[in-house]
Amino acid sequence: MQELIKGQKRVAQYLSFSLGGEEYGVDILKVQEIREWRGARPLPNAPDFVKGVLDLRGTMVPVFDLRIRFGLAEASYDPTTVVIVLALEGDGGGQVVGAIVDAVSDVLDIDISSILSAPAMERTIGARYLQGMVTINQRMVVLLDVDRLLEPVELTELIPSEG
Repeated sequence: MQELIKGQKRVAQYLSFSLGGEEYGVDILKVQEIREWRGARPLPNAPDFVKGVLDLRGTMVPVFDLRIRFGLAEASYDPTTVVIVLALEGDGGGQVVGAIVDAVSDVLDIDISSILSAPAMERTIGARYLQGMVTINQRMVVLLDVDRLLEPVELTELIPSEG
């Protein structure tokens, strides 16, 4: 997370998005691009939350639905549904993945001293996915640790072999 200093505050920028009526945020530096959801090529034997792969300028990018990953009710995809293309860092190096979300909201400047540790959410969103929580303009925003959204073994299984 890159921090900016504004006055005496250390500020980080997060892309906020909605998912199942809740607001979430991811570190803006992990976001490569935002794409309209147009479907994906299915992968055989993939977990239910994996919707397939997208061809992103010649690179096959696995795409997963965060609603299903977090055990939330499935929603039909509509014109506001987008894919946030994220650069993950892991033990085996970097990987690009796409996360399907209901809609993108805004870029937030967050004072990092205002980020609270997040307990495990009441639903099935495990604490391992969470970076923290923050309240902005009386809205609670759950900050996700994108590098933990997929386990290394899941990433290995999802990456289409080249060739």
